Amino acid sequence: MMRALDYPPVWLLAALAIAWAEVSLWGRAFDLPLLAMLGSALFWLGLALLALAALSFLRACSTIVPHRAPSALISTGLYRFSRNPIYLGDMLILAGLALHWGALSGLVLVPVLGRILTVRFILPEEARLRAAFGAQADAFFARTRRWV
Repeated sequence: MMRALDYPPVWLLAALAIAWAEVSLWGRAFDLPLLAMLGSALFWLGLALLALAALSFLRACSTIVPHRAPSALISTGLYRFSRNPIYLGDMLILAGLALHWGALSGLVLVPVLGRILTVRFILPEEARLRAAFGAQADAFFARTRRWV
């Protein structure tokens, strides 16, 4: 059962639920219109990263599902700038909604989510890419940062 739930969107939704619960139970930790606007911008940027990165997987005919073996090494488009634009998008969504909602817990959870994504998904995915693509993957890792 736990394996079926071990996907990045589930971790993101859990963090968002905690942030939403904080605001629902105790109200906003901060209420600054400028931060709410910044939060909205980060949220939409995160969604855009997710969509554009997902298109890259469709174009490459490779799986977007974590825990599966890749059939292509994607190093174009957003992947020229970040090896993990989808996970970056997840973190931007969390940070953006936390700012928009005024949820301090959401901001605290951003680095926690980043660590979870790194340990549970990114490191194993990098190992699968190395196993499948060898020196080509190493060259991609050398020239492209993990996050930004």
